[in-house]
Amino acid sequence: MRAGAAGTAKARTSAAPAARTQGSVSGPASQRFAPSAAEDDDLDPDSSSSPFDDGGAKRAVRGRPRGPFTQHRRLDALRSLLQKHPAGLTIYDLARELDVTPRSLRRYLAEVRRELDLISAPVRPGGPRLWRLSPSEAPRRVEMRRTQAYALLAARRLFEPMRGSTLFEEIDLATQRLLGVARRPGRGANAGVADARLEERFLYLPFAPKDYASKTEELDDLFQAVADLRPLRCRYRRAKGSEERVTIHPYALVLYKDAIYCVGLHAQKGELRTFLLDRMRDTECAVTERFDLPEDFSIDDHFQGQFGIWRGGEPRRVIIDFDERVTEFVRTRNVHPSQKITSLPGGGVRLTMEIGDTTELTTWVLGFGETARVVEPPDLVERVKKELRGALALYEAAPVSAPIREEAN
Repeated sequence: MRAGAAGTAKARTSAAPAARTQGSVSGPASQRFAPSAAEDDDLDPDSSSSPFDDGGAKRAVRGRPRGPFTQHRRLDALRSLLQKHPAGLTIYDLARELDVTPRSLRRYLAEVRRELDLISAPVRPGGPRLWRLSPSEAPRRVEMRRTQAYALLAARRLFEPMRGSTLFEEIDLATQRLLGVARRPGRGANAGVADARLEERFLYLPFAPKDYASKTEELDDLFQAVADLRPLRCRYRRAKGSEERVTIHPYALVLYKDAIYCVGLHAQKGELRTFLLDRMRDTECAVTERFDLPEDFSIDDHFQGQFGIWRGGEPRRVIIDFDERVTEFVRTRNVHPSQKITSLPGGGVRLTMEIGDTTELTTWVLGFGETARVVEPPDLVERVKKELRGALALYEAAPVSAPIREEAN
């Protein structure tokens, strides 16, 4: 585990101990623990040190990075506990209820004060401090209809590639709360129908989802860096196989074709680039550093509909003619914001778009086989021809092989 994460594994299960207490704190805390006033001094939330030395080199640290994102489970448990005790609790009461040591609880409070507005005041001069929620942290309710819950639940499988990460755990927790809303008895025609299991019948099915089970720590680091505007350091593998140590200012996280990308600034080169999570390793989210998100940044400027998130040069006109056999398919798909569809003699259609980067267009056109033909630009026409010639040569040069017989067990 990384530095600063003492007690994290135990605290991830803290919601259960907190739920069991149901306000079971009894008796003056000072009689049980008699803490000194020095032990309960105000905490410095910025006292944690960076996992990098002054030269930017990575120190040998273990565990998940400190920060509000990886503390959300304990944050929820702490909020729930303090809501049950509006008068406040001592550090020792809180540590006992959350099943962590007082020392760990102090470090934890330093972190959660970044997100929760907490008030600390002594019971009496020289006595222990009581920690309680500020009135600004009153419970917030979000009203939601069953139909709205079903609509959100329909997309939950979109996040399956992230299973095993802290991000997925947070999404799964929110999903369970949505299920509670969705399974309430309906009204009107659905009056009394408590479990129509609609959450199992409104689904998004990923086409070919990736498995990020081995990249959950990198995903957590990346998400925290995006969410908190913190630099991310990692080893990044180029397309040709070589690696470089890079510092990224991640502006946005994108789930594209069921793979995870990051659009951000390559800090060493001062260039805005797209980074693939699969190529990241040894990630580390900075603890004390932050960067500013450019005011003119918009992810829409880097997103090309179905044709990638790589920012190209000036948009160029692309024209593709489609056979009548795929007319309905083409007409009912929105593949790019600039697309225009016109009818052709014989029942076919012409698709016209303004594309800044045609890298992915070749594969997309080839997927239509003989029912699509690129009209322009000329370089895209030549690229498609080259791919077709190569595929044909592969079949013509292949020797005829005898059928393979399966051996009996």
